[in-house]
Amino acid sequence: MADIHIHRAHKLGLKGAREIAAQWSETAQSKLQLACANAPGKDGDELQFSRPGVKGTLQVCRDYFELNAQLGFLLSAFKEQIEAEIAKN
Repeated sequence: MADIHIHRAHKLGLKGAREIAAQWSETAQSKLQLACANAPGKDGDELQFSRPGVKGTLQVCRDYFELNAQLGFLLSAFKEQIEAEIAKN
């Protein structure tokens, strides 16, 4: 198993961050076949995602995003490419 951790600061505020997270969720569901569930909170949200071989969370806060993902055995071989693609987006 391989883990991916990405922390990105932003200046969007919570409303703007939620809009970006909603767009990401739609793309993740349609293009990557990830099942996504959003747990909204007062100070931020937690977006959970999963599919066979990967599961994780995206923390959506007023001044940062934090993605944590666990890759299964088969996807672990592609960790660097997956991490680069996530960081690019």
